[in-house]
Amino acid sequence: MRHPARWVALAVAAAVVVFGVVLALNVGADPQADAQHSPLIGQQAPRFDLPALAGGRIGTVDLAGKSVIVNFWNTWCPPCRQELPALLQFYAGHATDPDVVMIGIVRDDTTSRVRSYVREKGINWNVALDPGNQAALDFATRGQPETLAISPRGQIVASKYSVITAAELDSFLAHARAAG
Repeated sequence: MRHPARWVALAVAAAVVVFGVVLALNVGADPQADAQHSPLIGQQAPRFDLPALAGGRIGTVDLAGKSVIVNFWNTWCPPCRQELPALLQFYAGHATDPDVVMIGIVRDDTTSRVRSYVREKGINWNVALDPGNQAALDFATRGQPETLAISPRGQIVASKYSVITAAELDSFLAHARAAG
């Protein structure tokens, strides 16, 4: 080893090149991208039959042949509150569509708090309670808010785990209708 400094410099340069190649191969890859979408996309939506906040029940039977937007939420969740204007806007544009159903499934909350929040915020779509979080488990949710689109044939065609926009909701509905 006549020139140890050269060998050290060469080793450092080789490490930098390897690091650069690894970095270049991963540019644009989002390590959380898979976590943003449900593993149930492309599968039949799980069956459910839940108590409706307004009384009665809401279940799979009520959804047959319709495009469905399902939103898992609760009253104390800051991101859920953040996305509420988008949900209100979307629902206002589709409330009279006979082939569209929107369901808010509330998890980890009290009926009285949900009832008060729904009244205060002017939520007019179907709201179901998920005692024991069975629907949340069946839909493989990771938390809230989480939104899924179901086609008229009952297939999950889109999902998002985080705050959703009105434009994304319109896109979800378009996917559900196209898969009809």
